[in-house]
Amino acid sequence: MKKTLVASALAAVIFVPTASAIEIYKDSKNAVEIGGFIDARIINTQGDTQVVNGASRINFGFTREMSDGWKAYTKLEWGVNPFGNSSIAYSSESNFESQSSDFLNNRLGYVGLSHDTYGSITIGKQWGAWYDVVYNTNYGFVWDGNASGTYTYNKADGAVNGTGRGDKTVQYRNAFGDFSFALQAQLKQDSFNVDEEQDGSSPILPTANFMAVKAIGTNTTDAVTTVEYNYTYGGAATYNVTDKLTLTAGFNLGEFEATTSAGQRFTETDSIYGAGITWGNWDGEGFYGAANVNKQEFHDTDNLGRILPEAWGVESLFSYKFDNGIRTFVSYNILDAGDEYEAAYNGDVFKRQFAVAGIHYVWDSNTVLYLEGRKNFSDFTSADKAQQAAMEISEDDGIAIGIRYYM
Repeated sequence: MKKTLVASALAAVIFVPTASAIEIYKDSKNAVEIGGFIDARIINTQGDTQVVNGASRINFGFTREMSDGWKAYTKLEWGVNPFGNSSIAYSSESNFESQSSDFLNNRLGYVGLSHDTYGSITIGKQWGAWYDVVYNTNYGFVWDGNASGTYTYNKADGAVNGTGRGDKTVQYRNAFGDFSFALQAQLKQDSFNVDEEQDGSSPILPTANFMAVKAIGTNTTDAVTTVEYNYTYGGAATYNVTDKLTLTAGFNLGEFEATTSAGQRFTETDSIYGAGITWGNWDGEGFYGAANVNKQEFHDTDNLGRILPEAWGVESLFSYKFDNGIRTFVSYNILDAGDEYEAAYNGDVFKRQFAVAGIHYVWDSNTVLYLEGRKNFSDFTSADKAQQAAMEISEDDGIAIGIRYYM
């Protein structure tokens, strides 16, 4: 199956489930399209029922034919909140939370060049190479997996370490027959401070996890350790074994560098690697099955914002679409932080585990009615019951009904 490089270069965009766009202008050199969707839902979770925004968005794509087979293109996308402001809101990337009053918020913004032989290069805020590995289970409308290492730092958009919609990334893509790959560098400069321990010593636990100290609450001095988190790097490979079977694999790396008030320096590596397998086409009729697995260290946080020294995650999704437009699906996801987490946080347990079942009625390719439910099986055991309750509240059971209208 021969792939064009335009499709390869824009792979991070077309991974969005059932995304569509309308061409609003085209001449012999330039083309402009508009896309996105409006998603309105009624959701019951955490003891409350509300009408909320379902991660609605709008995007614009621009393509220009250049000389010698090159194309220039750019993509701009914003999240929109068309249903008014509220003190609490819900999105598919987190749970009930306070929201800003902004009608628009930045999701994507990049510019690139592509050639059918030489590949494509893009610069800006874009879907990370890691998403190529795990996108195959991210098709539920209401509850994302949150076990794949994509939406890091308490279910944010993965911008910090470049596994989701990464900030300030440079990405190269190419395809050769049924094999394609992506390489990525995130060029940024970030730093923050961590309070040091009571005796003024280095904030290092026996596991050398300097990220854990502040969350444990042992800090009483004004001395701080400065932590830098700068460049990250990633890569992914995709192999279309047949028209139905696809294999993916990839990695993402970053590094924390800490300097204490006494001048001592320490490092920890943020790493994730994994693989995925897909059978079928989510939008096509018949059976669709997908799964991915990952192993990570210092890559994500728990529901209180504490770093996970290590964890492993699995996401799975199985669906069947009938010829009348009805699609049923079930997914199961787990992210287990294991023994290292317990050692770092006074015996606390972090195991995010849940299942989602849903029915979508694909009325036509641009209008979908849906019903989805989530059942929680997580374990967030802690000796501090207030802390345990705070961990559990964002992982509650829920049910939602809604409509998604694609542009």
